[in-house]
Amino acid sequence: MGRRRRARVWHGTLNPRTATLQDLFRLGASLLEGSPQALLEAKVLLLRAARLSEEGFLAAPQTPLASDAEAFFLRLVERRKCGIPLSYLTGMREFWSIPLGVSPSVLIPRPETEVLVEKVLELSSRDREIILDVGTGSGNIAIALAKELPRARILAADVSLRALAVARRNAERLKTRRVEFLRSDLFSAFRGTGVRFDFIVSNPPYVSAREWQALPAEVREYEPRRALLAGESGLEVIRRLVGRAGRFLKPGGYLIFEIGDGQRDEVLGLFGRRWTEIETAWDLAGKPRVITARRA
Repeated sequence: MGRRRRARVWHGTLNPRTATLQDLFRLGASLLEGSPQALLEAKVLLLRAARLSEEGFLAAPQTPLASDAEAFFLRLVERRKCGIPLSYLTGMREFWSIPLGVSPSVLIPRPETEVLVEKVLELSSRDREIILDVGTGSGNIAIALAKELPRARILAADVSLRALAVARRNAERLKTRRVEFLRSDLFSAFRGTGVRFDFIVSNPPYVSAREWQALPAEVREYEPRRALLAGESGLEVIRRLVGRAGRFLKPGGYLIFEIGDGQRDEVLGLFGRRWTEIETAWDLAGKPRVITARRA
């Protein structure tokens, strides 16, 4: 993995008598010039530094900003220019209209993963189902499902203790009490327990070694490698997931998981006779994104 670029700290300042929110917003946008979303990013970072809502900014853009908040804003801008993802700088990312805390310990949730949540809701009986989220990361899938399925029992597993800490904090802040978090490498925590699930869901690592090198530096240098890189082919974790999930599903239970570009045909070839109703769901870009299979 390449060396991360060190953020250059901005030592300048503006005259506190003239450094209004509007001044700083314009300055941030100019410093981020070249970014396709310079205006949006400057506003998001300014709101973070000023601890202000967008409504507050729009209502009083000529409000002066305290010098320490101004300095914090300029540091955030410089770190963004170095490639640090916006969500890590703000500490937040929205998923399923839920504001989630994120850190470099977890993958930043993507909108495409909402297709997986939609598929579970489509197939759910809305009864007292048991759902396992494998590789929960920030807890985005588990928390979204808990919001939509109030009668379900949801277990969220991850091999990373740091990721589990982030997920637990999200659940506590959002008062999501029906999600249980535990450490597990795929299904290791459930061997010999006899527990069986109605749904097993996952956004597993599926990036190949070749694809890893081609990822944008912003992803490759800052997001957790373990959550992205599966191995040489990109299918190493998915093979284990498909190969073992049947033992932990109830008869008629569903395995639903995300896949990467170009993986659909190979992934469909992993399912044997114990599986039925194998289907593909596409994301908004028209790409095959989610595989659904039912245990016979």
